[in-house]
Amino acid sequence: MSEIKHFYETFHPAHYDIYIDIDRGAKTISGTTKINGDAKEKTVSINQKYLNIKSVEADGETVPFKVDDENEGIHIDLEKTGETTLTISYDAKLTDSMMGIYPSYYELNGEKKQIIGTQFETTFARQAFPCVDEPEAKAKFDIAIKFDEQPGETILANMPEIRNEDGVHYFDTTVRMSTYLIAFAFGDLQAKKTKTKSGVEVGVFATKAHKAKELDFTLDIAKRAIEFYEDFYQTPYPLPHSWQLALPDFSAGAMENWGLVTYREAYLLLDPDNTSIDTKMLVATVVTHELAHQWFGDLVTMKWWDDLWLNESFANMMEYVAVDAIEPDWHVWEMFQTSDVPAALQRDATDGVQSVHVEVQDPAEIDALFDSAIVYAKGARMLVMVRALLGDDNLRKGLKLYFEAHKYGNAKGADLWSALGEASGMDVGKIMNSWLEQPGYPVISASVVDGKLTLSQKQFFIGEGKEVGRQWQVPLNSNYDAAPKIMADQTITLGDYEELRKANGKPFRLNVGNNSHFVVKYDETLQKDIFDNIETVDTISQLGLLQDLRLLADARQISYADVVPMLEGFSESESSTVTAAMYRIANNLKKFVKPDTDEEKALQAFYGKLSAKQVARLGWEPKAGESIDDQLTRPYALSAALYAKDEKAISEAHKLFVANKDDLAELPADIRLLVIRNEVKSYGSEELINSLLNEYKTTSDPSYKSDLSVAIPSTTDSKLIGEIVDKFEDADIIKPQDLRAWYRGILNNDEGQQAAWDWIRNDWQWLEDTVGGDMEFATFITVTSYAFHTPERFEEFKKFFEPKINTPGLTREITMDISIIETKVNLVEDEKDAVNAAIKNT
Repeated sequence: MSEIKHFYETFHPAHYDIYIDIDRGAKTISGTTKINGDAKEKTVSINQKYLNIKSVEADGETVPFKVDDENEGIHIDLEKTGETTLTISYDAKLTDSMMGIYPSYYELNGEKKQIIGTQFETTFARQAFPCVDEPEAKAKFDIAIKFDEQPGETILANMPEIRNEDGVHYFDTTVRMSTYLIAFAFGDLQAKKTKTKSGVEVGVFATKAHKAKELDFTLDIAKRAIEFYEDFYQTPYPLPHSWQLALPDFSAGAMENWGLVTYREAYLLLDPDNTSIDTKMLVATVVTHELAHQWFGDLVTMKWWDDLWLNESFANMMEYVAVDAIEPDWHVWEMFQTSDVPAALQRDATDGVQSVHVEVQDPAEIDALFDSAIVYAKGARMLVMVRALLGDDNLRKGLKLYFEAHKYGNAKGADLWSALGEASGMDVGKIMNSWLEQPGYPVISASVVDGKLTLSQKQFFIGEGKEVGRQWQVPLNSNYDAAPKIMADQTITLGDYEELRKANGKPFRLNVGNNSHFVVKYDETLQKDIFDNIETVDTISQLGLLQDLRLLADARQISYADVVPMLEGFSESESSTVTAAMYRIANNLKKFVKPDTDEEKALQAFYGKLSAKQVARLGWEPKAGESIDDQLTRPYALSAALYAKDEKAISEAHKLFVANKDDLAELPADIRLLVIRNEVKSYGSEELINSLLNEYKTTSDPSYKSDLSVAIPSTTDSKLIGEIVDKFEDADIIKPQDLRAWYRGILNNDEGQQAAWDWIRNDWQWLEDTVGGDMEFATFITVTSYAFHTPERFEEFKKFFEPKINTPGLTREITMDISIIETKVNLVEDEKDAVNAAIKNT
């Protein structure tokens, strides 16, 4: 695509009148868009994509125009610059791409039905109506929708409906906002509503395929989240309502459309009587993430997509801040430590990774910015560091200044740092730019050198990495006062180690609380001191120690063989965060063994030792009054026992399956996946798989559906694997939004990997045609790289993906994943003998 200037440079829209007529039966849309604005040049450019433009008028007069499909625009010739009203008539096809305006399909009582929804982020509003489809081009919108309406159907939009005339639904004028946040939806919906203390109407909407009680949990979370944010931001929620809508087909996880937030059903609806605590936390954080955006992203929007992190990193941090405030007993920050933090650290250590702030112009490249491990997780980690440095009072004061200065407008990262700096008196930008503008992060080496406690920083790489002398302003978070708050130099000396150790009376540690984005490498003296006193180390710091050992082993700075003997010391921890970190390392050991070998049997026996006491302590079924830590630890321990081929565990799971075979959805949610997967692997048959596939197709319970999508692909029967792969392209069984999970499941199955890998290579064009315009598309490459670690697979991966390396939106992913697989192959080849010997010796 040839590079052109932003369309906003040619035309500044102020107000849109949008009329759209949607015919679900014919799968067509037709419409007229009237845009009042300021023409900055005599030829103005307006975005459109896949629209058939029928006519263009300027101030009531027909004017010449040229459709430019390559640059997704219409170029319109005007008589004059200045205030102008453009009127554009068009029609278009309704597609099944989950972008623009599209149908979502579901079944109710055996009948196939649909609701219409929208997805306009990043650049898909232009598929629905002509507009200047750039974040900076904020305007007010009057929206009118006509559709082939059936009795009892509901229509929703960003603002309340104000009238219905001749079947046309008119909605109140929006506040000034970006095009990508416009949304509407209609169909046969059910709803539950409430009001916040300040009078904002809050509602949850879903199809009638769901039980009414599935809406209750989210309604409560959404109401309390808006109340929390109004207080925390010290800025009122700016719209009359906040609707949360579950769409049966949805590409992303959720989308923060202003006043009408859309979600995957699995991230909004849950059975309050039988849902695991981690699923409740997941749903709550998704809802609070999207509601954080109603201010940070919607009220104040990034000026251009290069500052996407300004929206996403902040919402990613605030989701945890909010849930921690409204459900403090959940200790939700521990989930941040076991999900976002390791994802960010792992990906950010690969050379070639994007920085949090990335330059981008080509619309085809914008979707590639949504790297969840960097823009979401690493960015959130940066802001957690800022919060720790500033404290909540200064953070809130700074945010209030930021919202007051930029509300209903746009901002850049520097504007946020300026507001926070004004509130705190700290040069926030100086500290943060070292993290946002450059990729990667440092390893801080802590050593006793000639009796002196010495720290040094150097960029940390997993695999080959080009050292270019990057340095960071590192918040050290040490437990010794001799360590500075911020380490900006390459090397510093803290003083005589013996004297410091004696004065402090405890082992020296860095990154206490694990909130700063770096890895610590302690020398032998310091590491032994910590592990000899491990009982004095808090659980988050224990997680941090295990996390650093794993990353250092991945980077070949230490050997996995030296880490293996340490794991047993953590196996009886009653902290789920420590357990999660321990099993993340144990799962990494699986790549060092081949299926059905003595080495695999030794690893299974090791898993048996790690899990035995926890299984005995916790058992299979939830106990009344047990802690959240126990609820979260149970699935780790039981999963390990099943991998260990523990006969008692396999038998117990089978008994639970048999006892509940007539209603598997009623199995306790935190063990349901384990029970069903055990049945598939240990007692599987064609009859069982067909029965479970039918359950998957007909259930409306998103959590149960998710369990089935993981359990079914674990079958070891090659014939059944082939039949499952044949269903990948049958949207009536596996929706395109869920396909990646099924593909990953078969790919990670030793018996199924070849079938999955053959499918993606043979049917790549079908996959690109089906989900190619989608920000999730590149992640099919990512999950493939996660599964591969042999020389043969590495060569096959390169052979298939290298010719695609110049495809817009895929270049960085393919380049990085080649490096990631090569690094794993070299690690396994060099260390497998030592690692397997260490496993055997445990």
